[in-house]
Amino acid sequence: MSQFSDKDVILSVIEFDHSEKAEENRFNIAFGIDKNFLYGCGVAIASILLSNPSLRLEFHVFTDYFSKEDNQRFSALAAQYNTCIKIYLIDCDKLKSLPSTKNWSYATYFRFVIADYFYNKIDKLLYLDADIACKGSIQELVDYTFAEHEIAAVVAERGIDWWTNRSQVLTTPQLVSGYFNAGFLLININEWNRNDISAKAIDMLRIPEWVEKITHLDQDVLNVLLAGKCRFINGKFNTRFSINYELKDDVINPVNDETVFIHYVGPTKPWHEWAAYPVSQSFLNAREHSPWRDVELLKPGNSNQYRYSAKHKFKQKRYIQGVVNYLNYYKLKIAR
Repeated sequence: MSQFSDKDVILSVIEFDHSEKAEENRFNIAFGIDKNFLYGCGVAIASILLSNPSLRLEFHVFTDYFSKEDNQRFSALAAQYNTCIKIYLIDCDKLKSLPSTKNWSYATYFRFVIADYFYNKIDKLLYLDADIACKGSIQELVDYTFAEHEIAAVVAERGIDWWTNRSQVLTTPQLVSGYFNAGFLLININEWNRNDISAKAIDMLRIPEWVEKITHLDQDVLNVLLAGKCRFINGKFNTRFSINYELKDDVINPVNDETVFIHYVGPTKPWHEWAAYPVSQSFLNAREHSPWRDVELLKPGNSNQYRYSAKHKFKQKRYIQGVVNYLNYYKLKIAR
């Protein structure tokens, strides 16, 4: 049974359909975001379209904010690539009571709304976090066939030490065989709903004993609920890299020619103007081929961003900008 019914959660749907291809043959890709990720989401969609020009795709963006300017740019994006993009404005009241942190807002739970919404509408859906850039073919995902009772195809995060830690902290022994990052989920919609995943996840997130255990919010919960019911696929579909790793002297960039999705984890994103490194190039290239090409990269907007920006400026030997950003950081800290 769906935890979120359309009439309770979906306030309105805005459709930009410039596709010449039949709707029933499209591969569906969804994002769940708040206003801070609309820029990244638009460019992420452009990157997928750039790397997969021959595929029949349909994009679904679930958000609680969508301005007139956003409307114009997403409409232009759909027209530019002859594709279909649908925007779903949602009511977040059911989600705002769930746990959140400074890094993860209630928008992280949109994936539950998404999985429920598409029940009885489509069979397979690719859910992606919006802080990604695509640099390869997703044909394997389009052709992917789920095994019996398989709920999702996922990509493992880190290694055996981390899996063991999660298995112990979350009291789920099966996690020692693998723990996944929830920023990439190829979902078997029918099996997800047959197992009541969204309802069970929301229930767990309201139990104090579980909330005390989890550190990665819905990701921890999904790993518990999908343990033994998901398949781990090639890491090229969710190659994670924090741009803040560039501050280290011995950084190893895992992105290579096989990478399909670069997932920019961490607080510094490629749309930040201090993220001037080669790993950001896939995002920047897609931006140049999108309606966001004339939108400036974002400058620091809070003390945390000024601090990271200052560090990166020093790393990039832009010392004056680094000093200015440190001064702004301390000014905001004192003003608190």
